[in-house]
Amino acid sequence: MPKVHIRTYGCQMNERDSEQVARMFTEGGYTVTAEEADADAILINTCSVRDQAEQKALGKMGLMGAHRRKKPHVVYGFMGCMAQSRGEELFERVPHLDVVVGTQKYHKVFEYVDTILQRRLETRMDDPAWSLIGTNVCDTAEEEGSQNAIRDHIPKDLQATAFVSIMQGCNMRCSFCIVPDTRGKERGRPIQDIVEEVKRLADRGVREITLLGQIVNLYGRTEFPKVEGKSPFVQLLEAVHDVRGIERIRFTSPHPIGYRDDLVAAFTYLPKLCSHIHFPMQSGSDRILKLMRRPYKNEKFVEICEKMKAARPGIAITTDIIVGFPGETEEDFQATVDTVKRLEFDNAFVFRYSKRKDTPAALMDGQLEESVKERRNQELLAVVDSFARAKHEALVGTVQQVLCEGVSKHNKERLHGRTPQNKILIFEGDPHKLTGQILDIQVEESTGFTLYGSVI
Repeated sequence: MPKVHIRTYGCQMNERDSEQVARMFTEGGYTVTAEEADADAILINTCSVRDQAEQKALGKMGLMGAHRRKKPHVVYGFMGCMAQSRGEELFERVPHLDVVVGTQKYHKVFEYVDTILQRRLETRMDDPAWSLIGTNVCDTAEEEGSQNAIRDHIPKDLQATAFVSIMQGCNMRCSFCIVPDTRGKERGRPIQDIVEEVKRLADRGVREITLLGQIVNLYGRTEFPKVEGKSPFVQLLEAVHDVRGIERIRFTSPHPIGYRDDLVAAFTYLPKLCSHIHFPMQSGSDRILKLMRRPYKNEKFVEICEKMKAARPGIAITTDIIVGFPGETEEDFQATVDTVKRLEFDNAFVFRYSKRKDTPAALMDGQLEESVKERRNQELLAVVDSFARAKHEALVGTVQQVLCEGVSKHNKERLHGRTPQNKILIFEGDPHKLTGQILDIQVEESTGFTLYGSVI
């Protein structure tokens, strides 16, 4: 039985796409292995949001080429956003590469890899010199309906949570972002198909689902009608809310342009919606937001956050912020710091601006030195971390409802779960009895970003 190793870089959507690919390989008779040295096929699902992610994937693929010395038949492939963006160029960068598959062709990966592998194994029986011969494949073409191909999951024991892809693509064209080129235009799946996927997950014991989309709250806006003033996304939330067995619903990541009153109102009557939103701000400066082609002003972003806090008291808000965007002055940066202090985010991902291929921002005047970006990055992180630590510390001594997700990734002797506000909590217990259960946990300690406690 052949083995496949899949390594994933990037966002939760990439994780979900990799799971779909893994499911296709298992259905084709392969075993998924965590050990790259044991694999007959090695795949990397790539990210293009920042240059660092691309360089990491290229470096890792280069190193993994050494496995061909012992196993000459191994098939190597890139999938995902970098594959979509760079295409044929990757064969020049990585000589041992065999397969490059873009974001609309995940459902083709198994076919391409297995065909090459089987050809190599067959010819090798006659003449080992033929073991490296196989047709390279580069498929980055668009394909209608590709968003509907990400629908299957790998059955897991003791699975409490799952990601559900509801759409692909983005129409926004932010000046710093390569995603519209790597993921294509917005394409949503039918509500009923999504609900059926969620039902299957619930039947397997999943209790929390996270709806995924490049701009998730713009789901279906060009394809499906509003009903009684409710957007397709709110209609989807209501439909998923009705699925028996699902106790918690999350979604990521929304855009301010799609955060209308119907979505705010949903938090007042859909209790399964978790009290946490990840809401990318990007900058607190109106001037920089305009250069970024973000179609809102800082005050509008603040207004939406305040509406969410009123609709769901105690809600946690996290965000994404870019520092060092071309032309960003100290005044612009200070406007971002001021907004962070004003809104007191529970946490934030702070990124130094990185040039991306074929984006307008890469050609703008006023590109900043890396030293300036790094200084602003560290200054803003210090502000963000101060609020995050204080909010975690304030939970010590309280009782929190936590969905047990199973054994902790960093300590196999303990369990982990999350509060509705997405705070991670570590505790002791039997994973076979507690995974998938919503537990009352007495919080006893905070390390700043992780909570520790005991089951009551």
